[in-house]
Amino acid sequence: MTIIEAIEQVLRESGKPMSHTAIYQAIIDKKLYSFGAKDPVSIVRGKLRKHCFGIDFPSASPKKIFVVVNDKKEKSTLYYLPSDIAANVVSSPVKPSTDLLVEEVIHIKHGEHLANIKYQLLNLLKNTDPSFFESLVVKLLLKMGYGWDQEKSGIVTGGKGDEGIDGVINEDKLGLEKIYIQAKRYSEKDVPSREVREFIGSVAMKGARKGVFFSTSGFTPSAIQQAQAAPNINITLIDGISLCDLFVQYEMGIALVKNYSVWEIDKNFFDED
Repeated sequence: MTIIEAIEQVLRESGKPMSHTAIYQAIIDKKLYSFGAKDPVSIVRGKLRKHCFGIDFPSASPKKIFVVVNDKKEKSTLYYLPSDIAANVVSSPVKPSTDLLVEEVIHIKHGEHLANIKYQLLNLLKNTDPSFFESLVVKLLLKMGYGWDQEKSGIVTGGKGDEGIDGVINEDKLGLEKIYIQAKRYSEKDVPSREVREFIGSVAMKGARKGVFFSTSGFTPSAIQQAQAAPNINITLIDGISLCDLFVQYEMGIALVKNYSVWEIDKNFFDED
């Protein structure tokens, strides 16, 4: 019998949610599994959390078996099988810090770190010079793989007489297929439908089929509808949050400071077969 099978049997026979320490004690009392580790209670807790619905981190198992909930009276983390009826348990999962695995803490804190980096990026983008912002979004599309050449495919066209187009990406060497770009650096207000409609008209006048509208803010619902309804033209709207996601994903405007590796035991290494 494996540890997971022992946990399942304990929970099934109990018919009610249990803490990881109670589950461990039941396994020992019933002699379901013989632990050789120095801290077997932590082993049980790790197995539970790695196989829990709603708990995901890099070393978590894709196979989900258990559910984690919070006990109203005891204010502790309990685990149970989805088929069990737990009348005295709140259905919404919680993750008290005392019950988190180290891997979970790293995963959560890394997410908080990324959110903070994106917040800083957005503030910087909102305060950049408009022409510099236009060049940034052109560089971003090139880094994302659009254009036939990283050095020659992108053109910044913003300024007086730009006819509503701030940049162009030539997708092929002859410039037969183009992506037209509009970049609006707004601090607060969302881009209205009028500006999206004007951009669609500018792209249509060029005889093109593709356009990307970047904004450091958001887009009004009517502006989004306007883009979706553009006839024979694909218009993609990138708001401030999505823009920062792309900057981080393609490592633009950020520098790597340190890498931390998260490890798990390679069971195949210890398999004598």
